[in-house]
Amino acid sequence: MSKDFNGHIAKSVLEESLFESVDSKTPDYIKANKLIDLSNKDKFTFRLKREHLEPYNEKTNPEGLNLKDWFKNYAKEAEVSTAGIRGPQNILYPHDTRFPINLVGIMLATEAKALVAKELYPDSELIKLAGCEVRYNSQDFLELIARVQAAHGIKTLVPVDRKTIPIWMASFLAYKLDLLGGEYITSSHGISVKNATKDLNSQGSQYLPEESMLFVDKIKFMFEQVEKNGFYDIEIAANDDALISEELMKKLNDGVVLYKEYLQDGVAKDANIDLIKSLNSKIVIENVGGSAYRTLSKILDVLGIADKFVWLNKEEDPFFHGIGKYDVDPKGNKTFYDYSVDATVLSKDTEGKTYFPVIKSMKYEEKLKDCELGTVVLITDPDHDRLTVCQIESADKIEYLKKLGIDFVPLSDSRVLTVFTANQSFLMIMDFWANQLKKDGLFNKHPRFIIKTTASARSWDEWAKKNDIKVVNVPVGFKEIANIMKKVEKQISDNPNKDVVVTDVLGNDINLGVNPKLVFGGEESGGMIIGSEELIKSQAGRQAIAMREKSATEAIIVASALTSYLSESHKTLSQYLEEVFAVNEIISKFDIREDIAYYNESEPDIEKLKQAKVVGEGKRTKNDVFYLTMAVAKKQGKMSLEQIKEILSDVFKELNFSNLTDVKFVGDGTYLEFDDKFIEIRPSGTDAKTKAYGAGANKDEIKKYAQIMGNYSGDLSALYEKYVNMDLYKNAKEISLKDYAVFTNKDANNDKFVIPDYKVTLNF
Repeated sequence: MSKDFNGHIAKSVLEESLFESVDSKTPDYIKANKLIDLSNKDKFTFRLKREHLEPYNEKTNPEGLNLKDWFKNYAKEAEVSTAGIRGPQNILYPHDTRFPINLVGIMLATEAKALVAKELYPDSELIKLAGCEVRYNSQDFLELIARVQAAHGIKTLVPVDRKTIPIWMASFLAYKLDLLGGEYITSSHGISVKNATKDLNSQGSQYLPEESMLFVDKIKFMFEQVEKNGFYDIEIAANDDALISEELMKKLNDGVVLYKEYLQDGVAKDANIDLIKSLNSKIVIENVGGSAYRTLSKILDVLGIADKFVWLNKEEDPFFHGIGKYDVDPKGNKTFYDYSVDATVLSKDTEGKTYFPVIKSMKYEEKLKDCELGTVVLITDPDHDRLTVCQIESADKIEYLKKLGIDFVPLSDSRVLTVFTANQSFLMIMDFWANQLKKDGLFNKHPRFIIKTTASARSWDEWAKKNDIKVVNVPVGFKEIANIMKKVEKQISDNPNKDVVVTDVLGNDINLGVNPKLVFGGEESGGMIIGSEELIKSQAGRQAIAMREKSATEAIIVASALTSYLSESHKTLSQYLEEVFAVNEIISKFDIREDIAYYNESEPDIEKLKQAKVVGEGKRTKNDVFYLTMAVAKKQGKMSLEQIKEILSDVFKELNFSNLTDVKFVGDGTYLEFDDKFIEIRPSGTDAKTKAYGAGANKDEIKKYAQIMGNYSGDLSALYEKYVNMDLYKNAKEISLKDYAVFTNKDANNDKFVIPDYKVTLNF
């Protein structure tokens, strides 16, 4: 039997090596700390003391938790909150406050959010939802959140037996049931030791930074009370408190009852479901982490299509079945290394050859050996919001695939697995969906539009223009897509017979027409949503054009219908992509994303990790501000495009900037537009990484630009210092945040959420 690590039993040698490393680097004083003991199922009080705010010292402050430092980093993350407030945790000792995500921090944040909620809605019945996926300690975090909220009189809906549900289901139910919001515990497709709380507001959308800052200010208030009075008490309700309720979720089959109705007015219309039912072959679902199975299998069953799918990894596993994990790093050094579970991540082996490390760890050459040519493989992540589309093809198609810019993984001498980027697969999905609407005679009943992030494919814009579909570009992050939805809905509600006009992050005013419908909303990282034909109504009568979180279930249904449609004419997805390019006269056929990580996220020594992250963040920021300042200066009229081209040509002598047409700040990165491509350089909002995106007509060219510009040190050349005002350089980040706020708040839907009469609306 494997060794027990504080209640954790490793399922593999690799997981055991991770546990051993974490355990050996956790000091004894932390192992002995039982300040938050969730084995105590009765109500109890946590007393936050002055000693907890200061660093630990064995002699002078043995109770030290260094919460001041923890809070400083937590508040900084909340200012951006691209995808929830996330970071590494001590997977064996989750109370360890040296890590960004820990039980004490979760408790403080929940207490703060409860205080904000009670201030905003005094003397009201408050109901929220709490859910999680399969990551280490997620259910402990869920329990603690529910118990703190219950102590404040806030009712928390939890799944049956407090088991896993997808992020989109939590989001859907927060909106559909008119809840005050929700708490969802996930770090999406990030590495196993990471976790996060995604705060969902009453719309089911992730908090915008200004919403996060409200509860950050409350944590500051609590610390001030501790400094003033010596303590601050936080009540933890009993684990079986009546305000922690599974009853409604049980009636709704954890949301499946309502979600089926929603799907049937959207992607699960008869045309798509009938296509899937006619499919003669099986579609493989790669269920990374196992937690999608519990909900998705129920949905496929109630739609009558469950028999068309076979599953890999039904069992839930916080180590994600070893997917993405290795015992060597990219340089070949012997150590535990985690590439995350993002199937599209590319790396280079020690010989410099590019490969997909996550897919390689899935061992498909063995698992898919009995699958026939043409089999589609759909890969979804632990919180089930992202999708990667793959297909088994003959190896004699390799040159054809290369010509189309489709990556692939060898399965044998005669077979390969195509790996479509989300830019490619979503282009096919939106084209197929639009054609389905046209066949049903629905497409022309409303003006149509899509919402996409600037980092997503240029081909999407070209396709939309060809099909008379408007495009709204937004910064990276699904909350940005949701923010545009809410702006559109407000205009429809206020003036139903008037044209809807919104401003995108590129500064364009876009007329969407009267009562427009969303064809597609998505981003290049694999998340998408499709709007329904009728406005989606909540139990209390709120109306939405689409849901607020990306859903791999919606993507799977459309991708499966497309698979069936193509199988009838013996076509592959790659052939369909080629057709979409041709029919829609797509020029920018290729896309690329370079991820530049400045440190090893898998480092188990938290002090080394913190130091490496700080150094990495400095490198990330230096790279970012180099480009950002020029975009800000150009907007302010303090630099010309010609001066920017001169600087870039001087710094990057191997690149050509003669056809650069614009440089813009796009909410979270710098967008360089050429007449035949774009390059976007964007700092990660949650980590010490730089992301460089490109799309255009020549894959090798955009890859070269993205690699060179993304990896640039950010050093200032003599020409840069000649043309750029250094005061502007120092303040560019602050200026850009103000510009972002202007974009976010323009025509914003700030209607205050109204607490409904739950005795009526939740009477199922």
